[in-house]
Amino acid sequence: MIDFSQDYFALFGLPPRYRFDADQLDLAYRALQREIHPDRYAAGDEVERRLALQSSARVNEAYRALKDPVGRAQYLLSLRGIDALAERDTALPGEFLERELERREAVAEAHAGGDAARLDALLEQVRSDAAVLESSLGDRLDAEAWGAARDAVRELRFLSKVAGDIEAALAEVEG
Repeated sequence: MIDFSQDYFALFGLPPRYRFDADQLDLAYRALQREIHPDRYAAGDEVERRLALQSSARVNEAYRALKDPVGRAQYLLSLRGIDALAERDTALPGEFLERELERREAVAEAHAGGDAARLDALLEQVRSDAAVLESSLGDRLDAEAWGAARDAVRELRFLSKVAGDIEAALAEVEG
């Protein structure tokens, strides 16, 4: 079974860094799942079966967190006691919020007008902005600029929500 006191990185034998070999994560995940899969413990006693289920759930949770770049950054910050998505502290830079308000208005106009091409362009723009921000997130974490990394995680979560809203609007317009 696994050591539940290990952080997600240690669980997979990875260094606690934002940038790492994703193939190594995948290999370690598959190896762990083979080792702890609940089916292997079906003939065991109740405690073994429950522990296998808990171990499998923990490995799946760790894998999902580390596989997703934003989730990985959020987890790295949490290891340093920083809750990037704390409800009591959700401030985003004014310039960012202003730009996103304008983008939301453009999305609403394109949606109301049934302009799929405009929605596609806006979605591509959001994805591009997110890619740039995601790249800078790695630099911020490597530099141990925790506050700046926290802000980037918040902005990326916001952009992810905007992208989801645009995708929903596109589905309505095209559907």
